[in-house]
Amino acid sequence: MEKQVTTLVIIDMQQGMSGSEAGERNNPDAESNIQILLSAWRRADWPIVHVRHISREPSSPFWAGQPGAEFQPELLPITGEHVVEKNVPDAYVHTGLERWLHVRDIRRLIHVGVSTSNSVEATVRTAGNLGFDTFVVSDATFTFAKTDYSGVYRSAEEVHAMSLANLDGEYASVISTPEALNFLPPLYRRV
Repeated sequence: MEKQVTTLVIIDMQQGMSGSEAGERNNPDAESNIQILLSAWRRADWPIVHVRHISREPSSPFWAGQPGAEFQPELLPITGEHVVEKNVPDAYVHTGLERWLHVRDIRRLIHVGVSTSNSVEATVRTAGNLGFDTFVVSDATFTFAKTDYSGVYRSAEEVHAMSLANLDGEYASVISTPEALNFLPPLYRRV
């Protein structure tokens, strides 16, 4: 029996997310882990989806044509990799992503990117609700520090951990980079 193909979904890895102006963040190795997964998926010739946020606000660093809206150079899509542009945190809203996956009979998704507490969480919740076999890679996602609704400052690691807790078991399974590599045939798992 052929092993089910798994799609790698890379969320909002844009230049506007890589600077210190974005704020205190966690998982400084997230980009390296995303590159490991991206390289492995390319070697296996398995589907890859690159999602990027294009803001509707001209003052946003994610406004079309601004450097912040461009993909980080080390994570640029190549020919044959699907690109989804979204205007809200959820990559399924008004994008055609669900249809693109169904047309290709894709059922299993592994999500990486930024930010765990925003676009990753929104997208993963919808993927789970739509019935996809959904995974989030904890060490290949990151987020930023935030003050909670009660006015308590929460570190990026606390925000990240809560977002993963919101998702795990309800909408997705939370896994690590090595666990994500195990979805690939053995030949393609090397780092």
